[in-house]
Amino acid sequence: MDVNIERIEAGVDAAAAAVYAVGTAAVLSLLGASSAYTALGVAVAFGGCLYGLRSIEAEYLDFKVPTFEAQGLDPVEPDELFLTEAELAPAQDDALVLDDILAEVDPESRVVSLFDRDAMPSPAQLKARIDEHLQGERTPDASQALHEALAELRRSLG
Repeated sequence: MDVNIERIEAGVDAAAAAVYAVGTAAVLSLLGASSAYTALGVAVAFGGCLYGLRSIEAEYLDFKVPTFEAQGLDPVEPDELFLTEAELAPAQDDALVLDDILAEVDPESRVVSLFDRDAMPSPAQLKARIDEHLQGERTPDASQALHEALAELRRSLG
């Protein structure tokens, strides 16, 4: 085996053993073990894991990838590989149109009304909201309403 490959494998094995040892230290400290027992546990975990990883033989190095020839494919003409300016220029009618309408729309649904242009606030209303926020006025917490809307959406999908 190549020396560089052995060094890389030893480094990866040591890093994996170190991660395992850190996890062991975290578990022992959460269980309330003293620092001496924690250090002993880390040493045993690191040594045992490193020994176990280094004792595994790397048999995968003898694996050979078979070669094959592609058959039944038409040769590609060189003209087909180049993009023209017309293909690169964006088309004017490539706008994304969201026209998937739900069967039943609850009039109080906040999820659906987010995409309704009529329900969108005007720029003046947005500015008023921002000014209220900057002046420190508290707006009502809408987290409960959001949870209810998400639960309603889950029920309608499931």
